[in-house]
Formats: sequence, C-alpha cells, structure tokens
Amino acid sequence: MANRDLVAIGASAGGVEALTLLCTKLAAQFPATILITLHLPSHSDSALDELLSNAGPLPAKFANHGDPLRTGQIFLAPPGSHLIAQGDRLLLGKGPRENHARPAIDAMLRSVAVCCGPRAVGVVLTGTLGDGASGLKAIQQCGGISVVQDPDDAAFPEMPRSALNRSMPDHVVRLADLPLLLNSLVQRPAGEPKLCPESLRFEVGIASGQKSSMADMDRIGRRSVLTCPECHGVMWEIDDDDLSHYRCHTGHAYGADMTALAVDENVRRALASALRALEERIALTEKLRWQASDRGHNKSADIWTRRIQEIEKEADSLRKAIMRFDEITDRAA
Repeated sequence: MANRDLVAIGASAGGVEALTLLCTKLAAQFPATILITLHLPSHSDSALDELLSNAGPLPAKFANHGDPLRTGQIFLAPPGSHLIAQGDRLLLGKGPRENHARPAIDAMLRSVAVCCGPRAVGVVLTGTLGDGASGLKAIQQCGGISVVQDPDDAAFPEMPRSALNRSMPDHVVRLADLPLLLNSLVQRPAGEPKLCPESLRFEVGIASGQKSSMADMDRIGRRSVLTCPECHGVMWEIDDDDLSHYRCHTGHAYGADMTALAVDENVRRALASALRALEERIALTEKLRWQASDRGHNKSADIWTRRIQEIEKEADSLRKAIMRFDEITDRAA
C-alpha cells in the first residue's frame, strides 16, 4: 500500500528561515517528495535551492517542466511559475497570478489535491495575507492531511492564522515540532480515494495556462458584484464548502481577504482622486481670483474668494473622511 508520499509546503514572509530550520531536521531517508512554494520575486535570481540543500540531508532544486516526482527530493517553485503536480511529473504553469503571486501556494496545493489527494500532506507556514487557505481546503476535500504552523509561533502569523480559521486543519504545530510530525505522517498509508470537485480540476488547468471563458466560470461559480483588482473584469465567487474565493474569467484569483484589501485600496484610491480634483479646483480658482483682482474686478474677485472657501470646506471634509477610512481599515486589519 502506498504511503503519504507527497508533501506540499507553502510559505511567504519569514519563510526562508522557517524552511531552513525545517530542512535541518528532516530524516535522511525521507520516503516522500517535497514540493515548496515560497513567494519569490520574478525579477531576481534566488539561491534558495543551495541554502536548503546545505541546511539538511535532502537535496533541493528549482523544478523544471516535466521533472518526475522523486522520493527524498525537494522541488522548489521557480520565480514566475506556478508549481503544478500532474500524475507522476511536475509542470511549470504560466497561468495568471493568484493572490498577486506567481508562484502561488493555492495553485500548487490545488494541483496536489487533484493529482494525489489521498497520498498528500499539505502544509502552510509563516506569511502575510491568506494564500494557501483555499489550497489547504482542497487537500482536505480530496483526502489529504492538512498541517498549519501555530500562528503564535510564526514570524508572520497572518497566513497560518487564515488557514487555521478557514480550513480547520488536521494538525497545528510549532515549527520546532513540524519535522517530527512530517517524518511520522509520511510513514502512514495513503487515505481512501475521494472524488475531487470538478471546479478544482478546472482551476488547476487555469494555473497551468489553459484559457477560460465566462461560460466556463458560470459552471463553477456565481457572478459577484466585485471586479478584478488586476484586469477590472467581473469576478465569480467559488465555494469550497464554507470557504469562498474569487476568480475572473481571465484567471486572476483572490482569497476573500485579498479581495477585501483590493476593495479597500480602490476606495482609498477613489477618495485620493477626489481630493486631488478638489485641490486642483482650488488652485485654478485662486488663479481666477488673482486675475480678477489685478484687473480691478473686485466683485468678481469676491465671488472667487467665496468659491475658494466653499471648495476648501469640501476638501477638508474629504480629508477627514480619508483619515476616518484609514482608521477603520487599520482597526479591521
């Protein structure tokens, strides 16, 4: 009987340190393949493979398109590509960004869920925002085991807290205890096969680079009133049991928390644009007042003076509204 032979780990801020510590304590004869997605900038090289290889007994490398899964090997998502598990091989997906990231943790975890759910262990470590929560839920739906770093133990607790609150993982552990847990979990036999939702297969295809249409999106979700923060198209709400995320028909995807942040940013941008327009009106009206005064048109100058005072009151009200909005959003965060 197959064991739990595929471990997929996602991390963001603080992830280099966490992954380095983890790798130092994994067993030399680790009977599983390890996939890791760390949010990396696409415009710079990374030495993460060398760092993790030197940290512990398992070799680490950035995955190539078509690499076969190999026991005792750590595969890393390269900058600019989603890491996708398909059958017994790895693909590098050039699909749209998810949660403003490529590689995205959700994309990797969903592919592992569809590909190898009963044999999989999904892990979410330190990071900001909520990438990984939806993917970890997919691991559970397809028969895998879910693990989350204790938020109180994480350098950046937001990402593990989001996964903890939204997916109810099988295990919540401190980083120091994670190697022992993983060494134990990969010795266990694979779970019972489960039928994965068709929407998961479709979303893995999008991350791999397949195109989608509005008709496709209507089949897996329902149209929302929200627009995509990146392309400004309509977004569909997709349910993962009691967990929802959003995706536009061009493929951009967001968790609920990222969507809320994007909406907040749109409001903030609209308020700032309105304030800028009022300040430009004040500057223009000031010029008209000077011109009227220079020409001896005192009545016109008085009219422009009153108009400036009115606009300044409007601008002051808007400044207060912006301050109030920032206070509300900061408190919510």
